Amino acid sequence: MELSPMLEHFAEELRLARAVAGLSQAALAEAVSYSAALVAKIEQGDRRPSADFARRCDTVLGTEGRLARIQRRISRESVVPYFREYAGIEEEAVALRGYEPLYVPGLLQTEAYARAVLSGSGLLSAEEVERQVAARLERQEMLTREHAPTLTVVLDESVLRRTVGSPETMREQARHLAKVGESLPRVRIHVVPLAVGAYAGLEGPFVIATPPVGEDIVYVEDQLGGKVTDRPEDLRRIVAVWESIRGEALPHQQSIELITRMTEAETWT
Repeated sequence: MELSPMLEHFAEELRLARAVAGLSQAALAEAVSYSAALVAKIEQGDRRPSADFARRCDTVLGTEGRLARIQRRISRESVVPYFREYAGIEEEAVALRGYEPLYVPGLLQTEAYARAVLSGSGLLSAEEVERQVAARLERQEMLTREHAPTLTVVLDESVLRRTVGSPETMREQARHLAKVGESLPRVRIHVVPLAVGAYAGLEGPFVIATPPVGEDIVYVEDQLGGKVTDRPEDLRRIVAVWESIRGEALPHQQSIELITRMTEAETWT
């Protein structure tokens, strides 16, 4: 199997840095709390490094973030082409505000739910589904890193009631949402109740990303892919829609309580 250029680059940089540090694969593995077998596979290009692995290696090997930067580029290669520009924006953002009327957002999906979403269309091969599931789970590591962005997500209640995969997949997903909402102080989850009826958000999902420097950036998706825009008129419109949606949504704690009740009831059949 031919390696991607960035995966090969990571493997080479890791081998060189380890040699300069005078560490064996086993010694590096012990220092970063991963297995020697995994280190060997990554150095051979047989496994993609996770963001956590790259950060730990940077710390141990004194590579000043070089491995983490390469790893981020590898992760961007793994997502569908139209998402790559936004993936870089998301990785660097200090705040993310997202609305989703159809699915649980990728940053909050469980592995089983992500697999059900990606395989549901029948348009992706099993290999492509697994590749995208892995990339989606890697993205989620940003929520627990030292300088995690603030993430505010508004979900339509129908997202929680539509059975994606199996009932157990949905119950696990709901429990995960409740756990994340309760345990990660920088994550806020809001639900728009079905009783609200028609409201501004039903026209489609979007994310407003706040970069470290500069104006906010908007990402929107439809059946043809995704689009990034920083046009002032687009931003003003989306912010107005966001404020309208937030006005209809339950507060964070009430939303978590609603989600928790759903896990305890026979919601999915």
